[in-house]
Amino acid sequence: MGTIYFDNNATTCTAKEVVDKMLPFFSDFYGNPSSTYNFGTQAASEVDKARSRVAGLLNSEKEEIIFTSCGSESDNTAIMSAVTGFPEKKHIIISSVEHPAIRNTVFFLEKNGYRISQLKVNEKGMFDTDELKKIITKETLIISLMWANNETGTIFPIKKASEIAHKHGVLFHTDAVQAIGKMPIDLKLFKDIDMLSLSGHKFHGPKGIGALFVREGIKFSALLHGGGQENNRRAGTENVPGIVGLGMAAQLTLKELKNDIKKISVLRDTLEKNIKENIQRIKINGSITNRLPNTLNISFKGIDGEALHDMLNAKGICVSTGSACHSGEGSPSHVLTAMGIDSKTAGSSIRFSLSRYNTIKEVETVTAQLQEVVLGLRKMSPFEF
Repeated sequence: MGTIYFDNNATTCTAKEVVDKMLPFFSDFYGNPSSTYNFGTQAASEVDKARSRVAGLLNSEKEEIIFTSCGSESDNTAIMSAVTGFPEKKHIIISSVEHPAIRNTVFFLEKNGYRISQLKVNEKGMFDTDELKKIITKETLIISLMWANNETGTIFPIKKASEIAHKHGVLFHTDAVQAIGKMPIDLKLFKDIDMLSLSGHKFHGPKGIGALFVREGIKFSALLHGGGQENNRRAGTENVPGIVGLGMAAQLTLKELKNDIKKISVLRDTLEKNIKENIQRIKINGSITNRLPNTLNISFKGIDGEALHDMLNAKGICVSTGSACHSGEGSPSHVLTAMGIDSKTAGSSIRFSLSRYNTIKEVETVTAQLQEVVLGLRKMSPFEF
């Protein structure tokens, strides 16, 4: 049996169309976009086209797109730009289930005099916007809330949260790394979002390239200083192949999104149905009614999630026990813990995340292999199930 990849929230395969678009910019059109001769301006023109394609995916203006190296850099840039721009404000609000790129950035700032408030979530992984209103103060600098959770797929009420932020005169940033490519996003409709982060490798683009949307008129301070690239907003010679690939991935996503959502939802729902019918003592984590179409997080009670992960891996099935950015730490997921899930149940959890390249045959194979592995592990357990 070949590899079955069900960990697309960790990364996705780079689409063939994206690879084909990128290849000439490694060896044929390798000019520096900052150069003024034709060989360089050709590269600059392709960077500009890619910027328009990313803006098209978000329904924003191309001047509002800053290319970065990844989602983590975009997140860091958004937070640190606010810190630099408004040094008099020392309060930051995030949710208790944010990605480490946000959590670790604000915890660093906490050590340097900032006050951090974490918006709690309920058992479905959802926060209450009324609670958000209560913790905003005159000192609040920025609110940063992810659009969709990487572990459970729960989608947050970002429109309402951003409106609350602006009513209080507070900047609003969203980490949309997991949302892009899995749900439609229109920044002309979400007018109160000031900044948004995305990463190419989460929607069939290349690794090492991301973007930060900064709405026109928002005060912005660069994180990296040096040359005048990205209109003086992000120094460093442009990663032209990566940028071109990101632009093509954005174009493909915009074209295929409706079909992808429909197809992937069926695959995910079939996987969930099969597991429910064939395996006892399971728990679906996160919202059932308000989640990404590709994500399924399940606890297999009485089983060690790492053991389950390893046995599936031995069968060529790739899944995750949590965020790929901090897996292997040996501690329960901070996301599931924040939802009030006990450590044993959290430790028995597996995340399945699908893509447009998965098939119903793979779903059936994974279900059969999963049932076999779970039953085997439970037979080895001293407890009765």
